[in-house]
Amino acid sequence: MKVLLVDDEKHVRDAIRLLVNWKQHGIETILEAQDGESAIEIVNREHPAIIMTDMMMPIMNGVKLLEWLHTHAPNSKTIVISGHDDFSLLRHTLKYGGTDYILKPIDPEQLNEALDKAIHAWNKDEELRHTNRELNIEMNQIKPMYWDKLLSNLIAEPSAYEQAAEQLEKELHLSRTIRECRVAILSLDTMERSVKNKFSHNLDLLLFSLINICNEFLVNDQRGYAFRHWNSDNEIVLLLWKDQSGSEAFLAKINEGIRTALHTRVDFGIGSSQSFPTDLALSYQEARNALRQRNLKAKETWIHSTLKTAKTVQPALTFSQYEERIQLAIRSGSIDQIQETVQAWMDAVKLSEAITLEQLDHWWREYRVMKRRWVQQFFSNISEDQVKQLLLDEPSSLIVPLDEYGILSLSLWQQELTRSIVHLSKLLLESQQKDKSVIFEIAEFLEKHYHEDVSLQDIANRFYLSREYISRKFKQEFEVNLSDYLGQIRMSKAKVLLRNPHLRISQVAEMVGYQDEKYFSKVFKKLEGLTPNEYRKTANSI
Repeated sequence: MKVLLVDDEKHVRDAIRLLVNWKQHGIETILEAQDGESAIEIVNREHPAIIMTDMMMPIMNGVKLLEWLHTHAPNSKTIVISGHDDFSLLRHTLKYGGTDYILKPIDPEQLNEALDKAIHAWNKDEELRHTNRELNIEMNQIKPMYWDKLLSNLIAEPSAYEQAAEQLEKELHLSRTIRECRVAILSLDTMERSVKNKFSHNLDLLLFSLINICNEFLVNDQRGYAFRHWNSDNEIVLLLWKDQSGSEAFLAKINEGIRTALHTRVDFGIGSSQSFPTDLALSYQEARNALRQRNLKAKETWIHSTLKTAKTVQPALTFSQYEERIQLAIRSGSIDQIQETVQAWMDAVKLSEAITLEQLDHWWREYRVMKRRWVQQFFSNISEDQVKQLLLDEPSSLIVPLDEYGILSLSLWQQELTRSIVHLSKLLLESQQKDKSVIFEIAEFLEKHYHEDVSLQDIANRFYLSREYISRKFKQEFEVNLSDYLGQIRMSKAKVLLRNPHLRISQVAEMVGYQDEKYFSKVFKKLEGLTPNEYRKTANSI
């Protein structure tokens, strides 16, 4: 905390320095001025919390200084130290915010009490200022969300306008006399990928920046307002209620501002003028359709309306027509085969005269559904959470691959599709190799532990796999059931042991994992065609 001592007599300033225990009051800096004018310079530069001033000084006296402080430094607390017992000076001190009036010669106790009182008042005011700053910050954060929700709701529920009309006029200059309005939409779906990648970890910041740029033009001209659509993660909606015939030209002006700030342009969809607020939803839907139905293979304009949208009849091309070919390519593990299959799809796409966002979104959704189905087929032993983990390389929403001119880049799309399919194929190969490895580990385990009472459940617990999965994969790899494979190992070991005439049949049975001699004999005869005794006689006679 800083204190300023203002007095034309140096010995008075020195006396005040000696009479106050500054550290006890938390005072870190003591400043000095010999008149009102020099005091003003210091106040402007240092912003002291407490000012102790004399009233009778040359150049600018304490009376004028108090008046100046009251206007230009209202947060500072002022203590007057004067040699004049004058009621008019006391009244002037109180009028202009002074906290105390002390007479010279200075009483140390009175001075310290006055300083303590002033500091307490300053701290109390500072707490209030801090609270107000925090509230203002909070309000500034909440306010945009409030307008987002209110205006988004206005599109869906026009009847909500009457309750908010007065506030809209006061805050956004949306006059009650407005009878018509146009809706424009800026969507992140078709922004350049480089820009979206730059903000990939904070799309909220990108939306915030775009909205601010739009409103710099709209609000300053009082012709509209931009807000984040509450029901969409990627849409910014612009309400245009002034000079509607010039809206397209004004959107182009905003687009130029976006290009200057973010080094990119964006596509706007715009609806026709409709009754406000009753038909806002109609203008909004027109703007949305204009964006979704524009031809992404050409860039004639950045501003799109349904009146200008080409009505091209599209061939019935679906991604699902290529599902079997793509699935076979994935299973093949051949990058060449995958590239050839993707090329066949892209060749079919190139035959389309126009590709709309709507069509692209449909193909993308088809691919998402197919990829999920493939993952569930290829990795049948995994949980739903693991399925989601394997699909993490896919974006949660459509990212349109555009070139620097805002035109759909089929080559970028082909690269991305190829990358995605090759990635899935590699995961499948890794899984197959891992499956094969673990099955051989199970077979090796059986070779070492054939003499123990080993069950399928024991193996499942040991290798953290399901019994069904082990049974299926084991049969695929060895073309025999796991139980039969274990039986073959045991019989092979039993035939070796039976050659020893000193071992009883019951001992041999126990040594190869059978506690029941009769059951062992039954299994042995089924597999070898002879009883253990018959085999022993035959083997020992050779």
